[in-house]
Amino acid sequence: MTLTITRRRDPAAVRRILESLPDWFGDPEAITAYAGAAAEDEYLSFCAERGGAGQDQARPDHEVVGIALVRRHFPESAELHLIAVSPEARSQGTGRGLVEHISRTLREDGCLVLTVHTVGPSFPHEPYAQTRDFYRRLGFIPLEEHENLDWPGPTLILARPLGPART
Repeated sequence: MTLTITRRRDPAAVRRILESLPDWFGDPEAITAYAGAAAEDEYLSFCAERGGAGQDQARPDHEVVGIALVRRHFPESAELHLIAVSPEARSQGTGRGLVEHISRTLREDGCLVLTVHTVGPSFPHEPYAQTRDFYRRLGFIPLEEHENLDWPGPTLILARPLGPART
């Protein structure tokens, strides 16, 4: 099986994947908002698709197993607004592949830093502890934790330096 990452919009895949991850995305309104964002020009949308070599989207065994939305706030910075990987594709490099592809794409466009918000460590919840560990392994460093930023509890802001664009 191969993993292919493309820049394209797929709100239905966003909804399907988020609904399969209730420990992280248990709020139906939030899922609807993320699926809507996947259709908006304000966000760069990336899909990780799993399938055999030479397969195309028309084949039934070719499926989106990971999605990511990125919002470019300024030329120098972007936010990883959403990343999610289907349960059956977790721990197989899909999330890492998405982040590396996004980081490379942004760096080549002059972006210097990629940020992400997640549930902060002062809220004890094992799934989000896994999420924070994932970001740390990929070079994100914690910057700040704030209450009532993205939800009523603690939000941790992390950043990954991307460095200057390659010439």
